[in-house]
Amino acid sequence: MTITPTHKRKSMEWCKILKKYVERNKKKRHPDEIKAEDFEIFNEYYQKWRGINEEYKNIPSLYVKLPTEEEPLLLKLREESRAVFLQRRSRELLDNDELQRLWFLLDQHHTPPIVGEDQMINYEDFQKVGSEAGAKCQQFFSASVFCKLLQTDPYGRISIMQFFNYVMRKVWLHQTRIGLSLYDVAGQGYLKESDLENYILELIPTLPQLNGLERSFYSFYVCTAVRKFFFFLDPMRTGRIKIQDILACSFLDDLLELRDEDLSKEMQESNWFSAPSALRVYGQYLNLDKDHNGMLSKEELARYGTGTLTDVFLDRVFQECLTYEGEMDYKTYLDFVLALENKKEPQALRYLFRILDVQHKGYLNVFALNYFFRAIQEQMKLHGQEPISFQDVKDEIFDMVKPKDPLKLTLQDLIVSGKGDTVVSILTDLNDFWTYENREYLVPDTAEESEI
Repeated sequence: MTITPTHKRKSMEWCKILKKYVERNKKKRHPDEIKAEDFEIFNEYYQKWRGINEEYKNIPSLYVKLPTEEEPLLLKLREESRAVFLQRRSRELLDNDELQRLWFLLDQHHTPPIVGEDQMINYEDFQKVGSEAGAKCQQFFSASVFCKLLQTDPYGRISIMQFFNYVMRKVWLHQTRIGLSLYDVAGQGYLKESDLENYILELIPTLPQLNGLERSFYSFYVCTAVRKFFFFLDPMRTGRIKIQDILACSFLDDLLELRDEDLSKEMQESNWFSAPSALRVYGQYLNLDKDHNGMLSKEELARYGTGTLTDVFLDRVFQECLTYEGEMDYKTYLDFVLALENKKEPQALRYLFRILDVQHKGYLNVFALNYFFRAIQEQMKLHGQEPISFQDVKDEIFDMVKPKDPLKLTLQDLIVSGKGDTVVSILTDLNDFWTYENREYLVPDTAEESEI
C-alpha cells in the first residue's frame, strides 16, 4: 500500500496528540490543587454574577456562633457585656423619685373641668408635661399613646390616672424583663427550667405572703411554681420558655401578687403560687403516697380526688407520662394535677388528648371513645347502677363537639367547641359522668327561686 502525503500528515498529527496526552499525564496535579482552582473559579464567577461589589465584603455576619465551654474567655466576655447592657437599660428606667415628679406635673397641668374624682388632661397640656418631664419620659408622651388612652370624653381629654398607670405598667414590664434576663444564661431570650427555678428561689424572700414557709419546703415550692409556667407556656416540652411569653401571661402577676401583705384568704386559695395552695398540692401528694417512698404507683394515684378515675385512664397516664420504674414523681404529678384542674385550657386538653389517643392517630374515633367508656360502664355496674348505652353517649359527644369530620374528634375540634373538658370528664371519671348525666336535677331552678 502506497502512503500518500495526506496519510503521512494525519499520522504526524496523531503522534503529536498522543505525545501531548502522555506529557499531560506525566505532570498530573494533586486533587487538592484541582479542587482549590475550581473553588477559585467558582468564587470569581459567583461574585461576578451575584453582583457583590468589593466595598460590601466587610458586611457583618447575620449569625454569630455562641462561645462554648471550651472558650472560657469568650464566655466571660459575653457574660460581662450582657451585664453592662442590662445595667444601662436599667438606668434608662424611671425610678421612684422620677415617677413622683411625673405625677406632680400631671396633677399641676390637669385640664378642667374634673369629671367625678378623675382628673383629665388634653393633648396640649399633655405635651407641656412631656417637655418638662425629662428625656426618660419622652417615650410615653407620643400622639399614639394619647390616642390609645382616649375614650369618650367630650373635651378630647384622657384620664391622668389611666395614663400614670400605663407608665407604671410599662416601667414594671421593663424592670421585670431585665430581672428575668439576668437569669438567661444563654442570652437567647428564653429561660430553661433551672434558670426559672433560680429566679423564683431568689424571689421568695421578697414575697411577704411566703414568709411562713420553712426553708426545707423551698425546693418543693419552687418546683410547684415552675411547673405551672412550663405546663402552660411550654406545651411541646422543649424545656425552655421565651421571656416574652412569661411577661405576656398573667402568672407573673399572680406570683408578684404575694407581695401584698393584706391579700385575702380567698385570693390566696385561688392563687396557685400562694403558700396555702402549694401546701395543699404537696399535702395531697404525701397523703396519696401510702408507702412513703416519695413516688406514686397507679394504685396510689387511683385515690386522687374523689377516687373515681377509671383504671383504663390511669393505665394510659402511666403509659404516656414520664415515670420511674412504673411510679410517678412529684413533678409528673404536678402536670397531672394542672391538667385535671384546668381542663378548659388548650394546654390541659393537649395533655389529656395525648392520653385519650390510645391508637396514636392524632384523633379520637369510635373505638377510642368506646375503649374509655367501657370502664365507666363497669364502674356503674360495681355501684349497682344501670349502665348507660355507649351509642347514646357517643352520639351526644359528637353532637356536642360538632367535629369537621363526623367520624373523628381532633384536639382542635375539642378546643374550638368549648366542650373538650366535658368530653374528657365523662370518659375518665365516674363521678364527673354522673354529675353530667344528672345536671338537670343538680342545677337549681332559678326561676322558682326568683319567685320565692
